[in-house]
Amino acid sequence: MKKALILTALTAWFSYSAMAADITGYVIDQKRSSNAAMRGDTACANKCIKAGSPAVLVTDDGKIYKLTDQAKVIPHAGEKVSISGKMTGDTITVDAIKNAS
Repeated sequence: MKKALILTALTAWFSYSAMAADITGYVIDQKRSSNAAMRGDTACANKCIKAGSPAVLVTDDGKIYKLTDQAKVIPHAGEKVSISGKMTGDTITVDAIKNAS
């Protein structure tokens, strides 16, 4: 009985810790991610990302997500996109990305 409860708890924890997600937002640099005016500013996002600020995803309501596969998202800097992947906490492991607008 005790083993069954532990197994159930571990299964629930693993399914919670890495959930599949489809999130829509703007790929911008982390440095300017809290500034709503930067959403959609492709030139600024590219400049700051090239200068070393990592790309993040910012939703319309201001939630900021870290992105694990920078190579997949950098070509979309400044754009509104939909990202599919696994979410762990506030980090998304990017499986696929497509333009949302």
